[in-house]
Amino acid sequence: MYTEPVLPDKTMKNKVAGVSREKQKLFSRIRRLGGQINAVERAVTQGDECADILMQLAAIRGGVNSLMAEILEDHIRLHITHPDRAPESPEELTEDLISLVRAYLK
Repeated sequence: MYTEPVLPDKTMKNKVAGVSREKQKLFSRIRRLGGQINAVERAVTQGDECADILMQLAAIRGGVNSLMAEILEDHIRLHITHPDRAPESPEELTEDLISLVRAYLK
């Protein structure tokens, strides 16, 4: 699950707008993907050409891959570069990251 990074108190006021913008970008991507999925559903219902539907699905796959990469990057930055914020040991963090990358590459 995606969570916003926890920022130190003294920089919180300076960074809140940036965090909100980043989260808004993620929500925009998610909404766009939802719209694309709805478009595929309509296309299948209406009996559109298979090639057109496959092109829409390829666009969805690209969008999902991009979203996954963004969230994985955030996870690495939050937990790997700042392990003091996570209760796990470095070994557990490493195993978690390996599992995430494997899931991402499937």
